[in-house]
Amino acid sequence: MERGLYVNHLEAQGARDTKEVPHMPNPTAAMLVIGDEILSGRTRDSNMHHLAQEFTRHGIDLREVRMVSDDRAAIVAAVNALRHGFDHVVTSGGIGPTHDDITAPCVAEAFGVPISVREDARAILQAHYDRSGTEMNEARLRMARIPDGATLIDNPISAAPGFSLGNVHVMAGVPQIFEAMVASLLSTLVGGAPLLSQTLRVQRGEGMVAEPLGALAEEFSDLQFGSYPFQKDGAFGTNVVVRGTDAGRLDAAMTRLNALFGD
Repeated sequence: MERGLYVNHLEAQGARDTKEVPHMPNPTAAMLVIGDEILSGRTRDSNMHHLAQEFTRHGIDLREVRMVSDDRAAIVAAVNALRHGFDHVVTSGGIGPTHDDITAPCVAEAFGVPISVREDARAILQAHYDRSGTEMNEARLRMARIPDGATLIDNPISAAPGFSLGNVHVMAGVPQIFEAMVASLLSTLVGGAPLLSQTLRVQRGEGMVAEPLGALAEEFSDLQFGSYPFQKDGAFGTNVVVRGTDAGRLDAAMTRLNALFGD
């Protein structure tokens, strides 16, 4: 029979000390990925992975990710559905200078507010293009269209700003720019307790750990349990991952896991 405990480690995904902070529910978030190039398979999305990591560290629970095409009705419907269901919504893609970059007007429509070229956004772009000796043409000016009432999100890479309107945060789809905008946004958001993770590597297949693991997950319903199978040298094993915001509860669950699956 496959047996044996190989690894038991704590991965703290966040640097803040939460020992004396009451464990309140973390803010929730959804992501809306916009673009035909994603859905056609032409472009691989990496922004979701980055956002999930950063929100985890910041104590914001990313609960849902949707992908929609460059279709006005689909974008408006998705923005409205997500903004009413989560504390934060992050969009990626569709804020460039071309005809199919329609995210900004779609968000304005979802909120029922006008959109126009805003002077502060235009000035940011003008300064950027002046430095490079590039003309500010009508296409580039499209990137200065901002819905009424929105707050700009800084873009230190290519200048064209994103924006926040209500709980919706609109960002570029280019990964380097998206990541810079996420950093700008996070400095303005209040997160909760960072998500902590402990992993137990067991030399048993998933079928052998499923039943006792399910019972333990019911007992520790405030924690998240995951089992991830692997195969090495012809033998099957399972990485059991437990996540939560309470270090004490994680330790208690890991003690039980060791008792169940250790020698």
